Amino acid sequence: MKQERTITIAGAGLAGSLLGVMLGQRGYQVTILERRSDTRGVESDSGRSINLALSSRGIHALKIAGLFERVEELLIPMKGRMLHFQNGTEEFSPYGQRESEVIYSVSRRDLNHLMIDAAVEAPLVEVLFDQQLDAVDFKNNSLEIRDLKSNRTRTEEFELLIGADGAGSRTRRSLIKEVGGKSESDFLDHDYKELEITAGKTASGPEYQIEPHALHIWPRGGFMLIALPNQDHSFTVTLFMPKTGENSFEQLSDRDALVDFFKAEFPSAVKLIDNLENDFFGNPQGRLGTVRCKPWFYKDKVLILGDAAHAIVPFHGQGMNEGFEDCSELIRLLDEHDEDWGKVIPEFDSVRRPNCHAIAEMALENYVTMRSSVADPKFQLKKEIGFELEKRFPTRFVPRYSMVMFRLIPYAEAMQRGVIQQEILGELVAGAKSIDDVDFAKAENKILRRLSTLN
Repeated sequence: MKQERTITIAGAGLAGSLLGVMLGQRGYQVTILERRSDTRGVESDSGRSINLALSSRGIHALKIAGLFERVEELLIPMKGRMLHFQNGTEEFSPYGQRESEVIYSVSRRDLNHLMIDAAVEAPLVEVLFDQQLDAVDFKNNSLEIRDLKSNRTRTEEFELLIGADGAGSRTRRSLIKEVGGKSESDFLDHDYKELEITAGKTASGPEYQIEPHALHIWPRGGFMLIALPNQDHSFTVTLFMPKTGENSFEQLSDRDALVDFFKAEFPSAVKLIDNLENDFFGNPQGRLGTVRCKPWFYKDKVLILGDAAHAIVPFHGQGMNEGFEDCSELIRLLDEHDEDWGKVIPEFDSVRRPNCHAIAEMALENYVTMRSSVADPKFQLKKEIGFELEKRFPTRFVPRYSMVMFRLIPYAEAMQRGVIQQEILGELVAGAKSIDDVDFAKAENKILRRLSTLN
């Protein structure tokens, strides 16, 4: 049924494009304003993004929009982490213990182009490129929009504006200026650089040089290297490390320092990265930050979501999934409140905010896990015990990582239960050298007493 209200979305990124498709399918007239030019079919610059990891929340939203089958063609399943130690040994650590518990590597560029295609093709949706939102007039319900090709500015009225315009959101800035509240961007003292492991060449064609169905990690305590597979048999490699101090980007100021550092810290990886020096010094050094903002809306006129409302660091692979879940939650609330945006918008804010704050914290924690804890034998023992507890008590004990990545359990609930579970695991692992030393009768008592049944 066609809806009377027209909607303007700022940003044709992943969340903005998906939401445009969903709202067009519901009969809303949607205009998406995108600051960037249309890069579909254009060769892109490298080194500006980290590969994405699609998991259950994102898949759920894509299925609601009827897009998952198209996206599925871009995906490479990763069944766990392949840990690369400094002595050259490797160890595979599965993410879950069910066949379905995998995450999927996907190119940000390819996925964004697919999502834009879907928005362009969707009923009642128009996507306009090179259109920068300069200002929002809340009193007159108007937008100041600059055409970046002509550099001309125009004013257009709007009924509902949804800001999906990323971590540097102009919609967010206009919103906070108008209604007060607060907006904070907290940047880590760590940055990242993108590198590449190219495809191996054989007589039969290109092949992966390392295991393709894993997220590869070279954990080194204060810093790390990761690699995610691409469909062309290459790997996108990302170095995360402090900006300054010991073992930092500051120290890697020349080619000799860079090569010496990689040979010492990542001996197995340096053999695979053909263009280390050119990639490192040619690609930009990216920043890592968390956006926290309150409120996310103004009456029933303006709403922000995705990175515009709650950008997070990439270490739990949830930035995209969280943004996609914003879209599916908004659609759920529209169903629940019979398209009454006056009820939907404030409830979206109140429901999503604690969950988005929770995943922001868990993402920060997971950086320490990835670069340090995964190499700790006690961490691995806790994980082994956690899997066993999940087998014995599947409705009560689910590892936090699994709750976040493979279930649709609210992030805040996953975080809260995760704290309790870590306390239980800490008590069970004290003095234990292996899983055989664990008192599972004691574990059962603690679980039944402290963990409710999952919905």
